[in-house]
Amino acid sequence: MLSKWRRILAASTSSMLLLSVLIGVGAGSANAADTSITQDASQDVFRIVALGDSITAGYEPGMTDVNTKPYGYAERLLEQGWYHGRSELTNYGILGLTTAGLRNYTGAIKDGSAITAEGIQSGLPDPRIDQFVKLTPQIASELKEADLITITIGGNDVSRLFLQVKELTDTDFESQLEQKLADYNTNVKASLENIRAINPQATIILADQYQPAPKIALGAMYTKLMTAAAKFTDSADRVAASMNQEGAKVVVAHVAAKFAGSEGSLTHIIGAGQADFHPTQLGYETIAKVFAELQWGEYRIPTVAAMATDTVPMSIVVKGVELNTPNKPILKNGQNFLALKDILNAVGANGKWDNKTSSATIEYGGRTVVITIGSKFIKVNGQNVAIDTPAFLQKVGKEDKTYLPLAALATGLGFDVNYSSKLRTAFINP
Repeated sequence: MLSKWRRILAASTSSMLLLSVLIGVGAGSANAADTSITQDASQDVFRIVALGDSITAGYEPGMTDVNTKPYGYAERLLEQGWYHGRSELTNYGILGLTTAGLRNYTGAIKDGSAITAEGIQSGLPDPRIDQFVKLTPQIASELKEADLITITIGGNDVSRLFLQVKELTDTDFESQLEQKLADYNTNVKASLENIRAINPQATIILADQYQPAPKIALGAMYTKLMTAAAKFTDSADRVAASMNQEGAKVVVAHVAAKFAGSEGSLTHIIGAGQADFHPTQLGYETIAKVFAELQWGEYRIPTVAAMATDTVPMSIVVKGVELNTPNKPILKNGQNFLALKDILNAVGANGKWDNKTSSATIEYGGRTVVITIGSKFIKVNGQNVAIDTPAFLQKVGKEDKTYLPLAALATGLGFDVNYSSKLRTAFINP
């Protein structure tokens, strides 16, 4: 069994060399948000910056198509942020990064000093590393403005030791483990201090390190490696406690406990395809839940009906409330339409209907939008704005209801509109 575990770890390490897919460094919403419109700089925005290794990057084996974008824990956190208001994400997860690399990188960001890829960490497999090097001034600015900073780090520090567990005596294994723990403690604490120097106020959530192989693959060694992983959790807890004593809010996301006993379903270690220690989609959701519950006390998902089929109107969340309107939304040409009265109630706007012009006038926050039945333009503060699908009348019982394009109207009124294709949910925030 242990030889199988060794092959698993070796395979997972080599597979990281294929990651040219992870393009678009620092993309604000990745594929979680196919549409993001109307971001007003004057509005309060909850800003998330994700740092760390390939788990932060959202890597999964098989990502060989350059058009494929990851959907990891960070992208899910962005969706959770939308439930609570305007939110943005920048993701700087670096493939193969160790705690020493994170220390070097955050140090350069803090100091505003030039750094090379080799200066961060020798031999990093991430094809985007030169972009990361160039972005240090931008990252410093984003860290300074962040409300939440998330970190996953440590897996690349211990994978080789875990690989050698059968070949080492208990004494040698424990000796090397203690050195790894000491290095982890030193490097993570220094990284947190670097981040704190940039932003003294943001919440920092640091994940502990899960042990990825199931008992069936490890046999008698499972308990030994689980004990080792628990020591890394203890180290993360101690580092966080020491930072909190110094006045900085650092919280540990206890991911390892959620993976224990479920490694087979939460990682790609077993199953079809090349074995890999990275999380599955279920694994990334599990990590996101731990982070979200620490930040917001909950992890929300839309109704099952909205996620069931593309023929059903998507879920619509306005100001954190999932809409359940008297008149059913209508999906037309891939867009959601709501009855006029339902829209007014949902966004808290004022409106009126003009029978002569077959148009609705909606007002909110000093903005006015006029939508005319059948027109491929709406007027926003007197200016024509093109729309793909016009408003229409829909027979409901014995009366005609005015159905308006929700996203176009919300955008015209100055709302922030984001769409998650994974959740089939539109998030609308003032």
